[in-house]
Amino acid sequence: MTPPAGTISIADKTVSRLGFGTMRLTGPGTWADPPERDTALSILRQAVDTYGISHIDTADAYGPHTVEELIRDALSPYPEHVLIATKVGLARPAPGQWIPLGNPYYLRACVEASLRRLRVDRLELCYLHRIDSQVALEDQLAVLDSLKDEGKIGHIGLSKVTPEDILRASNYLPIAAVQNVLNVDEPLDPTVEVCQEHGIPYVAYRPLGAGRLASANGPAAPLHWLLDHGSHIAPIPGTSQPSHLAEIVAAVKGRVT
Repeated sequence: MTPPAGTISIADKTVSRLGFGTMRLTGPGTWADPPERDTALSILRQAVDTYGISHIDTADAYGPHTVEELIRDALSPYPEHVLIATKVGLARPAPGQWIPLGNPYYLRACVEASLRRLRVDRLELCYLHRIDSQVALEDQLAVLDSLKDEGKIGHIGLSKVTPEDILRASNYLPIAAVQNVLNVDEPLDPTVEVCQEHGIPYVAYRPLGAGRLASANGPAAPLHWLLDHGSHIAPIPGTSQPSHLAEIVAAVKGRVT
């Protein structure tokens, strides 16, 4: 199946450049189960089986835990060509609340739990969801690196970081991907150039401004802007509605740059 917008190499896999972000597959406040669980399962299967999207992005904080379980129930056993990327390091004390928590014991527990929920032996791509300013960055990376040595993580990424964060982390271990906000309304992220210079895939989350940028004229223009902005950029739009996913795929179909 031909991916809708070509391919990109992330974590040693050739995957669709258009990915699917799963944060919206929960209840309000990114909390608990979605209102229509069957629809959430269906949209995950459509993304992979119908549209050829092979980059699925999630996090243990979505729900929390809800979306990893949905992905397992919808897609496991996973096709070999599909990359399931998850993130650890954000605690969820209540709906709408997100707290960076980089205690090494907590990060290890999060990885072990994600392995069980996703029903895999290894997280092919695991991001540090947020850098916890209360814990030395080297300590947060060290536990993920140890888990990589143990075969429980394949590749390590960073999320919501600065150029300085990337360079500092890169001195400690290879960074497989960086995930930051990028869209036509929020276009000024200096990490785009840093990633390009260092050969790091840049995964653009909130590419449609949480739907705002697509509400008037559709998703084509903002997604085309991202795809043309750099060949190392991989947008991960998300939706909870199958009709919206169909519009997103149609908007970029054949757009290979």
